[in-house]
Amino acid sequence: MKRKITALLMVSVFAFSAFTACGKKDTAETTTEEVVVGDGATDVIEEDDLATSNVASFEGTETQDRAGNTIIIPDEVDSIISMAPSTTRFLIDLGLADKIVAIDTNSLAYADELPADVKEFDMMAPDNEALIALSPDIIFTSGMSNAGGEDVYQSARDAGICVADIPSSTSFDEITKDLEFIGMAVKEEDKAQTIIDAYEEQIAKVQEVGETITEKKKVLFMISIPTEEYPSIYTFGKGTYLDEMITSVGAENVTGDQESWISISEEEAIAMNPDVIITNVNYIDDVENVIKSAEGWENVAAIQNDAVYYIDSDSSNQPNNHVVDAMIQMAKLIYPDQFADFDDPFASATDAE
Repeated sequence: MKRKITALLMVSVFAFSAFTACGKKDTAETTTEEVVVGDGATDVIEEDDLATSNVASFEGTETQDRAGNTIIIPDEVDSIISMAPSTTRFLIDLGLADKIVAIDTNSLAYADELPADVKEFDMMAPDNEALIALSPDIIFTSGMSNAGGEDVYQSARDAGICVADIPSSTSFDEITKDLEFIGMAVKEEDKAQTIIDAYEEQIAKVQEVGETITEKKKVLFMISIPTEEYPSIYTFGKGTYLDEMITSVGAENVTGDQESWISISEEEAIAMNPDVIITNVNYIDDVENVIKSAEGWENVAAIQNDAVYYIDSDSSNQPNNHVVDAMIQMAKLIYPDQFADFDDPFASATDAE
């Protein structure tokens, strides 16, 4: 929905039973409907103006989602579908686990904190008929779902369900805006702001220490491990929150002269001679030793200094308030003395390993 919703437009679409803005459909019981438009102003629509046999009525607040689409968020949000793990985790942080009726399969890591009967869907190819049958007040989606250029939730929109898209954010500031938007959408602005304040405070504290570090270590962050079938290393440059994490702790991203998400060859990575290698690959057992024992890497400084580390995958991969957890873990691994006073949120998990 890229356009403004107006009373005139609503009259015409009501008549054809094809209203696609956010809101639930109901069958008309009276000959007059009062419709909330935009900032809360109401227009009265008489029987002559619409097909009374099938009238959509709703109340809500018009706003823009994080993708810039005009949506109308219902006044009451009691049933939520989250189709992105970053959103699911934040909703749990807000204490709304009991309102989540469905999740994407990537959110299964948090299933133990959700209702036992929560439904699961593929975020890339959701069953819109099943989604609609759940009658959610709002569906939070991810920009990843539209990677193919098609709105895979169009049927849900056409059914009058509020679909709020949150593209993958690339900076700390954008993540803040995501959290603010979600908090507003679920009517939990105060709780969301408390979490945001703690998130921003931790970033500031890490950056304050990072600015005191003069001998910057060079860091290679490996999002993928090269294999015979896929010999490239997936990593990132400027314009990503992961690059911000590295620079905030006072280190240097060896691919920081490049932009966004990139692939480099093993030869390029070895030539960069990083002092530290960080990875969040969790699909390989004992990933640290896999990297340390890789052929051709034996002369790399990180290998010689035994400075290859794994950090939590979920916290580093999902753009929400928990990227701070991953950043503190990274900081303590790269500069243990400088960040000794910071609590490692994964200390117990690391010890268990």
